[in-house]
Amino acid sequence: MNLFPVLSLAVLSNRSQVLISLDLPHPFGLALYGDSIYWTDWTEHTIQSANKVTGKDRKIILQGREILLDVHVFHRQRPLDLPHPFGLALYGDSIYWTDWTEHTIQSANKVTGKDRKIILQGREILLDVHVFHRQRPIVNSECKVNNGGCSHLCLMAPSSKGYSCKCPTGILLQKDQKTCSKGMNNFLIVAQRTDVRKVSLDVPYTADVVLRINNINNIIALDVDTQDEKIYWSDTGREKIQRSNLDSSRVENVITKGLGSVDFLAVDSTGRKLYWTDDQRKCIEVSELDGTSRKVLVWSNLDSPRAIALHYDPGYMYWTDWGNKPRIERSEMDGGNRVTIIADTLGWPNGLTIDKENAQLVWADARRHVIEACNLDGQHRRVLVSDVPHPYGIAVTNRYIYWTDWSERSILRVNKHTGRSMVNVCANLPNLMDMHYIQLNDTGENKCAGHNGGCSHLCLRTSLGYSCACPTGIKLQDNNHICEEAPSSFLLFANRESVRRISLDTSENMDVYLPIQDTYNTVAVDFDYEEKEIYYSDIKLDVIRCAIWNGSNPRTIISTDLVTADGLAVDWVAKNLYWTDSGRKIIEVSRVDGSSRKILVDLDLDEPRAIVVFPRKGYLFWSDWGKPPKIERAYLDGTGRRVIVATDLGWPNGLTIDYDARRLYWVDAQLDRIETSDLSGKHRLQLVDDVAHPFGLTLFGPHLFWTDWHTKSIERVDKDTGRNRIVIRDNIEYLMEIKMVAASRQTGSNACGERNGGCSHLCLFKPEGRVCACPSYNDSRRCSTVPGDILLEPTKRSEIDEKVTVKDTSVPTTLPADSSTRCSEIDIQKGRCDIIGYPPPDPILQTAYIALSVILLIVVIVLTMALVFWKRNNKRRNEDLEDTLTFSNPTYSTSSGDTLPSDRKVWPWKNQHRSKKQQARLMGVCPKESQLNNLEVSALVSRNKMSSLNVLHPPAPPQRIDSRQSFAGMGASPCKVPHSPLPYRTVETDI
Repeated sequence: MNLFPVLSLAVLSNRSQVLISLDLPHPFGLALYGDSIYWTDWTEHTIQSANKVTGKDRKIILQGREILLDVHVFHRQRPLDLPHPFGLALYGDSIYWTDWTEHTIQSANKVTGKDRKIILQGREILLDVHVFHRQRPIVNSECKVNNGGCSHLCLMAPSSKGYSCKCPTGILLQKDQKTCSKGMNNFLIVAQRTDVRKVSLDVPYTADVVLRINNINNIIALDVDTQDEKIYWSDTGREKIQRSNLDSSRVENVITKGLGSVDFLAVDSTGRKLYWTDDQRKCIEVSELDGTSRKVLVWSNLDSPRAIALHYDPGYMYWTDWGNKPRIERSEMDGGNRVTIIADTLGWPNGLTIDKENAQLVWADARRHVIEACNLDGQHRRVLVSDVPHPYGIAVTNRYIYWTDWSERSILRVNKHTGRSMVNVCANLPNLMDMHYIQLNDTGENKCAGHNGGCSHLCLRTSLGYSCACPTGIKLQDNNHICEEAPSSFLLFANRESVRRISLDTSENMDVYLPIQDTYNTVAVDFDYEEKEIYYSDIKLDVIRCAIWNGSNPRTIISTDLVTADGLAVDWVAKNLYWTDSGRKIIEVSRVDGSSRKILVDLDLDEPRAIVVFPRKGYLFWSDWGKPPKIERAYLDGTGRRVIVATDLGWPNGLTIDYDARRLYWVDAQLDRIETSDLSGKHRLQLVDDVAHPFGLTLFGPHLFWTDWHTKSIERVDKDTGRNRIVIRDNIEYLMEIKMVAASRQTGSNACGERNGGCSHLCLFKPEGRVCACPSYNDSRRCSTVPGDILLEPTKRSEIDEKVTVKDTSVPTTLPADSSTRCSEIDIQKGRCDIIGYPPPDPILQTAYIALSVILLIVVIVLTMALVFWKRNNKRRNEDLEDTLTFSNPTYSTSSGDTLPSDRKVWPWKNQHRSKKQQARLMGVCPKESQLNNLEVSALVSRNKMSSLNVLHPPAPPQRIDSRQSFAGMGASPCKVPHSPLPYRTVETDI
C-alpha cells in the first residue's frame, strides 16, 4: 500500500507496476500521447513528461516563473505564471491545461512549452479538460464483436487473444474465463451505521462494495437469508427492521412497531425465522421472516442482551448480556431449557459467532480487549487473540477469524487455529458495527418442512425436533398445535403514539403493539367484549375511533365538536358510548357507531376526566380534577346527578368499579394514593399510598392495576388489602388510560339490551327503567321519546307496528326540563339540536328561505359592481380634464396569483386543545401560534433545546402536571420536531 503519490502503469486486465515514485508532491492531470505520459503538479507548479512504459526520460515542459512587477512595489512572495495547473489534455502539437487560480484554460507546445496562449478565461472551478475531435482514429478490438464473448467486462490486454474478460468487484470469473458468477457466494456483510458493505472472499484480492440502500439512518445489526438471498437489518434511528435483496433492490419493512434498541439479529435460513435482541425492552424475540407471528422468547433476568447466534442442527441459540452481570447464555431455539454457560471474567461481551467446523463458540470482549472461545457447553475456555483495542462484530470462516474494531476503524483477521498472522483487511472505516460471514450455498434440512410442522403459527427448532408456539400473549390449545385467536383477558392501555395490550393468559407480561396506524396522542381507551372492539381517543386529531381487537379495521366514529376527550366508557348493554370533554367541559353520549350524539351534562364541570358506567344499576360515574376536585354520580341519562366524594381530594384521575362488590376505586395523582368507597362515596378507605403519579386504573379478579407516569410502569396490588404490590411492566413512556378486557368485566343486562329498548335513537337506562332520548344534533331520522314508537318510512311502519306491541308508559319518557341535558343557546342558534316538544322545521319553508337569501345576495353583488364601475368611469373623466401628466411608480409586487418566497417555516403542529386555561397544553400540545411572536420563532427553536424538553421531571405539588402542563409536562415530545439521529448508545469504553 503506497503512502505517497506515485504514477503507475497497469495492463487493463490485471498486472500493474510503479513508473515514478520520487518528487511527486501532488500529481493531478494525466494524459498520454505517443510514447510519453504527461502530468501536472500544482505544488511544483509544473507540467512534466516521461516515457509511458519505463518512466524514464523525465523532463519539465512548463514551470511557473515569478511575474515581474514594478520595482517600487514590495511583495514578500511574487506571484507565478503557472500557479495551480490541474486538468491536462493533448492534441496535435499542443498541450492544454486548466488553472484553478487564474480560472483559465491555456495551451502551449507539448515539447518546448513555448507558444503559450489563453484559450478561455474568467471561468471558476475549472477541473479536468479533454479534446474532442471527429478524426480521432478508431482502434480495432476483439471486444467490439459480441463483447468478446464476455458476460460482463471485455478489456484489451497484451495477450494472444488481445483481450480478457473481467467481472465486477468481488465477483468470481468461472472456469470458462468468460462468464461471471451471478454474485458473491462467500463474503462478509458489514454494518457501518449509514452504509452496508460486502467484502468478497471469492476472489484473491480484497475490496469492499457498498450497497446502495436509500433512507437508512443508523444500521446496527444485520444478517442474510442465504436461501432467498435477502439482507435483513435493524435501523435504530428509524426504529425498524427492514430487508432488501442482496443487490439492495426492493427495500421492505419487516417490523415497524414495538421495537426498542435492536442490537443484534440473526436469520434462521433453514427454519425460516428471524431472531433479535432488544436492549431497551430487555427481551429476545422471534417472528416469521415477514415480521408476522411475533413472539417474546426470553424476557426474565435480562439486563442488556446484545449478540445472538443460532445453531440450527442441535437446535440451540446463544446470546451475550453485557449488563451489570455480564454472561453468555444458551437455550433451545424456542426459548426453553435456558442455562448460563459463561458467567466469570467477562467485561463487555459484544460479537458472538459459532465455529461449526470446530464446534466452538467465539466471542469478542471489548473491555478485556480479547477474543475468546469455548466449547458449545461452555467448557475449555481459552483466549485466541489478546490486545485487541475494541472489537465489536465477529465472524469465523474455515481459516480465519474476522472482527470489526471501533478503535482501529478497521476489519481485521487472524488465523483461527493459531490466533496469529493478523492482517488489516479494510481500513479507514469508522462506525463499524455488526458483521457476518455468509455462504449462500450453506443450507440445511428444515425440521418444520411440510405443513409447517402442523403448527398454526410458529414452528420452532428444539433439540428434540420442533415445537409449536403462538404470538406473544396468545395461548396454545390443548392439542399443542393450534393457537387461540386472541387473548381471553388482557390489559388494554394507551401511551400516546400507540395502543397496546398485555395478555394475562400467559406469563411473560410483555406489551404488544396493536397495528393501528395514525395514532398521535391517544389517551382514553375502552372496549366492547361482545363485539370484540376497542375504542380510543386521539386528542391531537380530536377524534374518537374504534378498531377490532387485533388492531384491524380502524375507523373514526366521532370527528367534530371534540376538543379533549380524556375519558371513554362503553355501555356494553345498550351499545352506547360515553365520554368526557374537558376542553368543552361537557359529558356526551352516542351510539357506539357515533350516531345519535347527545350532550348529557354541561353545567358545573371544570376538568372532567375519567368516566365509568354500571349498566346493570343504571349509574354513570366521573372524576373532575378541577376546582373544586370531586367525584360525581348520575343516572345513565344524566339525571339524578350528585357529588359523592368532595373532600380530601387532589387530582382524581382514573376510576374503576368492582361490579360484584359494588365498590368504586380511584387514583389521586396529587395526594399520591389509591382509594375506594361504596357507590355512594361512603365507607371510604385508603388502599395504597406512596404512588408516584398514577393516571389510569382498572380491576380484574382480586387485583387493581394502574399506570404511573413517573415510574413509567404498570403496577398491580391486592384490591382488598392494598398489599402484594408488584410491577407488571416498566420502562414504558407516556402511560395513559388502562382497561381490563375480560368477559367478567362486562356482564349483566337491563331494559335497553333488547332491540335498543324500543327507542328510535338513544336508550338510556336508570334505576326506575329506560328513557328514550333524542340526539342534540340534527339527524336524518325522526326521533321519538316514546318506547316502541319507532318512526320509520311509511313502507316499513306497518312491519314495525306488528313487531313492537309493548309500550312502557310507566317510565318517564322525556328528560326533566331542569336537568343539564338541555342544549345551550349557541347550539340551538346553530341548529345543532332538535328540541323535544317542538316540531322539526318545514322543508318547503326552509327551501324558500334559502332561495330568498340567494336572490338578495345576488342583488347586493350587482349593485356593488355597478357602484364600483360608476366611480371608476367618473375618475377617468376627471383625469382627462387635467392639464398635467402624472406618472406612477412601477410595481414590483407579485400578481394576485403568485406568492412571495419566504424562508420562514410554518409551525407544523396542529393545535390540539382550545381551552382558555392552561388545559390548552394538555397531553403534549405545542404552543398555539397566537402565543408565538411570529412564525419565525419556530424556525429559531434549537433542536437541542427541543430534545432537552423530552425529559420527564417529577411534578412538585400543587402544580398540576397532567393537564395544565399535562402530558406536556413530559416534554414537548408530541410536537414532531425534526431532530438529528440519536447516536448509537455504546457500552462504556476506555478509549
